[in-house]
Amino acid sequence: MAESSDSVSVNVETIYLGGKQHIIRTGQGSISVIIYGDQDKPALITYPDLALNYMSCFQQLFFCPEAASLLLHNFCIYHICPPGHELGAAALNPEDPVPSVDDLTDQILEVLNYFRLGAVMGMGVTAGAYILTLFAMKYKERILGLILVSPLCKAPSWTEWFHNKVMSNLLYFYGMCGLLKEYLLSRYFSKEVRGSSEVPESDIVQACRRLLDERQSINVLRFLQALDRRSDISEGLRTLGCRTLIFVGENSPFQCEALHMIAKLDRRCSALVEVQACGSMVTEEQPHAMLIPMEYFLMGYGLYRRVKISGSPRSPLSCIAPELLSPENMGLKLKPIKTRLSTQR
Repeated sequence: MAESSDSVSVNVETIYLGGKQHIIRTGQGSISVIIYGDQDKPALITYPDLALNYMSCFQQLFFCPEAASLLLHNFCIYHICPPGHELGAAALNPEDPVPSVDDLTDQILEVLNYFRLGAVMGMGVTAGAYILTLFAMKYKERILGLILVSPLCKAPSWTEWFHNKVMSNLLYFYGMCGLLKEYLLSRYFSKEVRGSSEVPESDIVQACRRLLDERQSINVLRFLQALDRRSDISEGLRTLGCRTLIFVGENSPFQCEALHMIAKLDRRCSALVEVQACGSMVTEEQPHAMLIPMEYFLMGYGLYRRVKISGSPRSPLSCIAPELLSPENMGLKLKPIKTRLSTQR
């Protein structure tokens, strides 16, 4: 594992809408970290799904004013990109060894050490949720809690293995072609927003499609190969040791995986929110559905307090009428487990 003295950082403020990009050299290669907010605040790290980065996986959530008042008020955000997934990334060397999922978790540890961060909050989507969960199992003292969206925890099923094999062949022979993008968009989004012959696809799908055009096929292939070799971590979930909040869209192809994961976690410190009419990427498709559960989740850490300055973004609770807070009116299906965590740690 590389020492912090071997790391370098490059700040780029104009491209990233106020965020600063750092390129961190690690023992498993260089990765990009985009930082938003005050670095004196507690840290929240994010990790996106396959072929995505923070712009295509978390933009709708973090650009939502209510989310800004909730998350940026309490945290400094560290968006970690999988190797070669940052904006403008060059093609990785195909001769280099493909990193394992354990290598990717060790990269996260090096990032935390580079920025001298202690225990952090983690937010990951699908493949990123697996990486952060594995990290939390390996380095329990470095994770305060996890917010996971359509997470993975098992080894690939035969169905996923087949889809991954198709995607691998497409990436190898044709690059980021139209068929591959359709595969990926069906992984991320529900049919409602992907559109049809009668209904045009939504703006978020169009934006994601454009961002996928920028991905280097070899970089996506290497991340896919790492995920394809992941192991089943189900049996270690009960000893995870941190609070966990899981979101999953009811139309996500990984819904059963999320249900399996919540069944394995300690119910005293975990919660599941199923979002109706939504695919895997709740952060982009229905980010407002995440606000109320996240607020209660963060209250358990004493990290949230309302912003009462006139004209500032308001608390999600303060801007929603009480009669709208029922699960039905929120468009959520709350599973019959504890969905609002105790405010006592």
